[in-house]
Amino acid sequence: MGKTVLIVGAGLYGAVCAREFTDAGHRVMVVEKRNHIGGNCYSEYDVQTGCHRHVYGPHIFHTKNEAVWRYMNRFTRFNHYVNRPKVMFKGKLYSFPINLFTLYQLYGVVTPQAALAELEHQREPIVNPQNLEEWCLSEVGREIYEIFVKGYTIKQWGRHPRHLSASIIKRLPIRLTFDDNYFTHPFQGIPVDGYTAIFERLLDGIEVHMGVDFLQDRDRWIEESDHVIYTGAIDAFFRYSHGVLEYRSLRFESEHKDVVDYQGNAIINYTEENVPYTRIVEHKHFDMNFSESKTVITREYPVDWEEGIEEPFYPVDTDRNRELFMTYKRMADLSGKVTFGGRLGQYQYFDMDQVVAAALDISRAFIAGVL
Repeated sequence: MGKTVLIVGAGLYGAVCAREFTDAGHRVMVVEKRNHIGGNCYSEYDVQTGCHRHVYGPHIFHTKNEAVWRYMNRFTRFNHYVNRPKVMFKGKLYSFPINLFTLYQLYGVVTPQAALAELEHQREPIVNPQNLEEWCLSEVGREIYEIFVKGYTIKQWGRHPRHLSASIIKRLPIRLTFDDNYFTHPFQGIPVDGYTAIFERLLDGIEVHMGVDFLQDRDRWIEESDHVIYTGAIDAFFRYSHGVLEYRSLRFESEHKDVVDYQGNAIINYTEENVPYTRIVEHKHFDMNFSESKTVITREYPVDWEEGIEEPFYPVDTDRNRELFMTYKRMADLSGKVTFGGRLGQYQYFDMDQVVAAALDISRAFIAGVL
């Protein structure tokens, strides 16, 4: 006999679990606090431009996991978009991520060997880097740090790089080739009919209730379910009993422009500290549809997160937050009927393919009786 499974959150983790549990014969209900499905992947079709606007910032699906790619292609078809962002600093555009053409722009080098020698010359002799700033200076030197990292990081995280862990920046690629594809994964693209359509298909035939705050009646929901998949903030679930975890949030300002193409690229990062936004996104480049004479852009402004006011986007990686999360995780491990998943439930930044893989693993383990 199937079990009664409650999914809290209609984002990617919750929607994949809901689909898997339903297909396995379990009785599934999804409750979502927002007034739409899709979580931060939610997209809206913009009639004026004929493209899908990424409401909560750009999402490019990319993965090296062929099983995840096949799974996602059950629910959508991806175009061949490749992410090649640019950086604007003091009126100059730079190729990004940092590659051989970037180093040519900065130093005039034209070969990998010359670029490597120049980077060696630029590096500062810091034997044991203790923070993000020191790691950058020891790896690429001050000029690249000032142009690409310092101001952007201060805006994004609300902290000076010397007060942040180097782990935040180590995922940033630096290449000695002219390859400016931000991702190295073999599978990548944008869903041709927008992200929201994926969630409509994942949740097809499943009972979904939007505008429902699970935490307002948490104990009743748990009591009435055989199992709960919870994708909200882990500290909120435990009513902040040991303190509040920190997040950074984002504010978005969208604007239509009476031109076919505003900036010639999907994403341009603005890395000067005195420019209040971190990037401008032009959405029609994701759909690669330039049939309309208007375009829509979105400026992203990082802001401090306030519980109940802003949406939490990025966990803040500090010693204090890691220790606090582990306290809540130990409580979660004892919760029995509740599984915590996703970026908020696990207080960790995940790419979309990682979320899908984790949701498939947990749901299939549950279905197989391992959990």
